[in-house]
Amino acid sequence: MQEDPRVDRIQRNPQYQQLKNTRTRFGWTLTILMLLVYYGYIAAVAFDKPLLAKPMGEGVTTIGIPIGMAIIVFSVVITGLYVRRANNEFDTATRDILKDATQ
Repeated sequence: MQEDPRVDRIQRNPQYQQLKNTRTRFGWTLTILMLLVYYGYIAAVAFDKPLLAKPMGEGVTTIGIPIGMAIIVFSVVITGLYVRRANNEFDTATRDILKDATQ
């Protein structure tokens, strides 16, 4: 089975290599941030329950509730950041690379 010569041209393209490295680095950065935030919260639950159990004001809501909600918001925000960058920078670079490969 023969490979398409365009695939080889794409893989040798320096723009493709740069895109691949940038996208991988960005994805790992966001992944590490999310893991630190999530497992940091889990570690706080496991090792410092009194901190998260402190009531906020006179009500029954504890500090752990808004922190947990912030983690959910954080995950949505970093997903949005990835999607925005993918739709703009990564997709534009991909189109340029494919355009070069088909010429």
